[in-house]
Amino acid sequence: MSSKENQPDWDKIAQKFDMWLPHIKPVGDLLLKSLNAREGDNILDVASGTGEPALTLARKMSGKVNITGIDAADGMIKVAQGKVEKESLSNISFATMPAEKMTYEDNQFDKILCRFGLMLFADPVAGSKEMCRVLKPGGSFALAVWSGAETMPTMHWTYEVLKDKLPEEIHPPLKKITSMGEPGVIEALLTDAGFTDIKVEHQTFHYEFKSFNDYWDLIEASDIMKLQFDALDEKERLTVRDEVAVFAQAYTGKEGFRVPHDYLLVTGRK
Repeated sequence: MSSKENQPDWDKIAQKFDMWLPHIKPVGDLLLKSLNAREGDNILDVASGTGEPALTLARKMSGKVNITGIDAADGMIKVAQGKVEKESLSNISFATMPAEKMTYEDNQFDKILCRFGLMLFADPVAGSKEMCRVLKPGGSFALAVWSGAETMPTMHWTYEVLKDKLPEEIHPPLKKITSMGEPGVIEALLTDAGFTDIKVEHQTFHYEFKSFNDYWDLIEASDIMKLQFDALDEKERLTVRDEVAVFAQAYTGKEGFRVPHDYLLVTGRK
C-alpha cells in the first residue's frame, strides 16, 4: 500500500487501522471459508495490513499451517508482527514487501489470501503476476475486492461532498478503490496473470453503527480521510459531516445506522 493516488498514508494510520477490523470482519470470515486451508498448507497473505484475516486463521489452525503475511507499508507490518509476538504465535510471521516485488521462490505457496488489497497495488498487473509466480501449480487463492462505485455508498457520499471542495489530485480515492468492480475487469486481470478456474461471486456486508454520528466519529478518529480533511479550511471541514449526513439519512432506522456494501469474492487456482 502507499499514500499515492489519493490513498491514506498507511504507515501513519497503521496504529488506528484496527478500528475498522470489526466492521470488515464478515469479509475476512468468508475469505477464510473459501480458502479452505488444510493441514500442512503454506499460505501467503498479500497486503496484510495489520494482520487480518491471516491472524484469525493462524489462531484457528495453530500448528497445522504456516502463514506468511506481506504489505508494502512498514507501519502496518510492525503492528501485525507486534500481535504475533504478543500472542507468541509460532505459525505466522509478517514482512514488509510490495506485492509487485516478492523475494520468494517460484511455486512456494499452497494458497494465497488477499483482502481488499489488489485494487490498491501500485501496479495490479505486476502484483497479480507475482502472486501467480509464487503459487504452486494446482495451488488456489481467495481474494476480495470492492465492487463498483455505486455499491460502496459511504465512500461515494464522501466523494460527492468533497469533489468540488478539493483539487482533483486529492479527491477521495473512489475510482482506485472500486477499479476492479466493473464487469470482467478482475477476471481479465487474473487470467492474464496466469490463473485458471476463476470464479467471481457478488457479496454484500453491512457497516453497522448505533448512529451516523458513531460512523463519522470513526472516520475522523481513524484518520482514513486525513489527506482530504487536512486540505480543507476549518469552515469547510465543519460542513462535511452535515453534508454527508444528508446522503446517510435513508440508512438510519430503528436498528441504527446500517449501510450495505458490495464486494467481489474471487477464487481460482494456478
